[in-house]
Amino acid sequence: MTTSIEIKRVEKSNISSVDFDNLPFGSVYSDHMLTCDFVNGKWQSPKIEPFAPISLMPSAKIFHYGQSIFEGMKAYKDKDENIMLFRPEENWKRLNKSAKRLVIPEIPEEIFMDGLKALLELDSDWIPTNEGSSLYIRPFMFATGNGFHASPADAYKFVVCTAPSGAYFGGKVKVLIEEKYARAANGGVGFAKAGGNYAAQFYPTQLAIEKGYNQVIWTDDNTHEYIEEAGAMNIFVRINDTLLTSPTSDRILDGVTRKSILQIAEDNGIKTEVRKISVTEVVEAAKNGNLKEMFGAGTAAVISPIAGFGYKEDDFDLPVLEKPYASQLKKLITDIQTNKTEDPYGWRVMI
Repeated sequence: MTTSIEIKRVEKSNISSVDFDNLPFGSVYSDHMLTCDFVNGKWQSPKIEPFAPISLMPSAKIFHYGQSIFEGMKAYKDKDENIMLFRPEENWKRLNKSAKRLVIPEIPEEIFMDGLKALLELDSDWIPTNEGSSLYIRPFMFATGNGFHASPADAYKFVVCTAPSGAYFGGKVKVLIEEKYARAANGGVGFAKAGGNYAAQFYPTQLAIEKGYNQVIWTDDNTHEYIEEAGAMNIFVRINDTLLTSPTSDRILDGVTRKSILQIAEDNGIKTEVRKISVTEVVEAAKNGNLKEMFGAGTAAVISPIAGFGYKEDDFDLPVLEKPYASQLKKLITDIQTNKTEDPYGWRVMI
């Protein structure tokens, strides 16, 4: 570690009040958080302090112009209490890619990596060891500089908070293919993990929930003829024995789980194709029995199987398979993440 980090510990930990056998996702928080401020044109020394409210002026630009980005990561413990991350450099690179698009100063690698390591070592007891659980990690940056004029802020804050969490989704997921609303557009910020992207999803998703679905499958903004993402995740479609996913673009997030699935699938003899996937193709495959699986992929859920989808006035149920690709790939990935198998790719990073 090369970064000097000031550490202020909590007076009393809250860990004794947590039921680690019944963890919700992302709503129980660990004792400490990492913070680092960008002021006077440079990043200051990072700090680790007790998890607590952040004080901001009402004129802080985050409230008015939405300069806010985030990442999602997980930490795991193996049977020997080793702490592991999964491809953390990809999250650092993508955070800075998002920062550049929103004119937020990029965070130096040493602050991100050294700060994360120090935080995980301090709150190591918060990393759950129950099957399917993990310590969810939320790095984020936002504008703290003041002013009502429409321009980038002159000050920012980088924060990392953690939350011991259970499974993201439970039960069967039914999705609705979107015909009107779009998640993102060419030239926009769909590739960035900007907070506003997710805020704009809530209304169409709520409309889908009112119709009896759990999530939305987003389609392209121009024609709504091609599927792009599933809710807040990348989407995979299996037609016969070929696994398809849409190419990344201005509109589609370059998911860490997505690229990991593609690599692992290919190395395990599963044919993959990265190409545009038309709604018509998916509907026709469902009608003729060639549509075998659909699933979302992202850090929070890893892989979330889709049980059925709706389009226009029709509903389609996906078959229940004995050995779906979704469960095979999820096990292969999570076994690497949790140190239950060899990691031929060098993705697993020990803390």
